[in-house]
Amino acid sequence: MTVSRDNSKMVYQGIKDAGVDFITALAETWLVYLMQMADDDPHMEMVEVAKEEEAIGIASGAHFAGRKNVLLMQNHGFMGSINGIVSLSKLYSVPLCMLIAYRGHMGEPYFWHTQGGMVTEPLLQALSIPYDIARDPEKVGTQIKQTLTYSQSLLGPVALLLSRDLMED
Repeated sequence: MTVSRDNSKMVYQGIKDAGVDFITALAETWLVYLMQMADDDPHMEMVEVAKEEEAIGIASGAHFAGRKNVLLMQNHGFMGSINGIVSLSKLYSVPLCMLIAYRGHMGEPYFWHTQGGMVTEPLLQALSIPYDIARDPEKVGTQIKQTLTYSQSLLGPVALLLSRDLMED
């Protein structure tokens, strides 16, 4: 299976159409084209992080600087950043628009992703983080805009899970 370049373009265009000009990201297979597009875009600032929890602080700073931003991470990275999400975003009412590569759900061929896939949605629910699942490239742009808008009106974290149907050919 390969990452869909065309669908990645649609996701990136959705990010741009939502008015985002700042991205924090950690490299992940499904996110590779999105990160390349952000790197090549002179109108986008992208900060690559070593750990997803760092992205929470950087995205929060971008918010306070008036920058519309999204976080790109894998669901295992989401799990590793829960402390920052709860201790910063939820506690201090900081909007976070998280675009999360939803690895390990139905159809996952790699065993190392399966355990994380089984707990992603229950963790989001336990943390009272609203989320949606993006499956259709024709609708993902609207979903990104809705996720960003909701995170800003909620003043907290909101997640859009990027599914296998969307991210792979």
